[in-house]
Formats: sequence, C-alpha cells, structure tokens
Amino acid sequence: MRKDLAYFGTFGTRGLGYDVEQLAGMISDVLGTSRLQPVVLVGVGNLGAALLAYQGFGPEGFEVVAAFDAEPQKARTRTTFPRILPMAEMPRVIRERGVRMAILTVPVRAAQEVANQLVEAGIVGVLNFAPIVLQVPEDVTVNSVNLAIELENLSYFIQG
Repeated sequence: MRKDLAYFGTFGTRGLGYDVEQLAGMISDVLGTSRLQPVVLVGVGNLGAALLAYQGFGPEGFEVVAAFDAEPQKARTRTTFPRILPMAEMPRVIRERGVRMAILTVPVRAAQEVANQLVEAGIVGVLNFAPIVLQVPEDVTVNSVNLAIELENLSYFIQG
C-alpha cells in the first residue's frame, strides 16, 4: 500500500491495486466532501453576488445555504439564490444549519467585526476576500484571497 494513503486507513488489496470507486469515496470522506458541506456568504455586493451565482461550488462538495448583508433589501443587478438575509439572523442560521465555513466579502472596514460575529456563531473556517489580516482564535482557519497580489504574481511571470 502506498504510504501516503496508509495515513487514512486501509485501501486496496496488496498486489492487486485499488478499487477506484471505493478509494474515491474514502478520500471524499477524509476530505469532508462526501456530502455537501454548508457554507454561508456574508456581504452581497458585486463580488458576493458573483460568488452566489458561481455554479462550481456544488461539484466540489459545497453548498451556500445562506447569504447575509447589512442591506438585505437593497436593489441588486443580479437575482441571488439563496435569498439575502439580514445580519441579525446570521448566528441563528449558522447554528441551526450546522455551518462551519463562511465566505467573507464585506468591505474592509466591517471585516473584523463580521469575522468576530462568525466565530462567535461557530464558524471555524473563513474564506476572506477583504484586504485585511483577520485576528481570529487559534482554532479558526482563515484563507485570504487578495486579488491585487494574485495579479502582481501573474504580472511577474509574464514579464519578458
């Protein structure tokens, strides 16, 4: 058996290889993608609305089950699903739905306060699009996406 897979349990038959379907299922279980993981999105401006319209989450095992905004009734150029809820409902929905991950697309001035609310409600993983380093407890993981830095990296690699 391959040593890297051995960390996760027993797979396959010695000398015969792997049942690919069974292996894929077990890897999905280990990664937590064997069922749709609920995610909330906070901040439904242009970027948030675009992410709500993105069809790629489901095939990767994620479902945006709720979206929250400080101005949920604000007119938007896109129709969004799920319906946009007020921020006051966020803790209740997170707890009721057992949500552990959030996508944060709020303005930088609100990012830390919203992150605090998310953590208090039980979120342990945040995909942060705000250009700020969030201060969170040690047991909370934040992955920050900084589009300007990504463009800077791309610019470096295309220089001739």
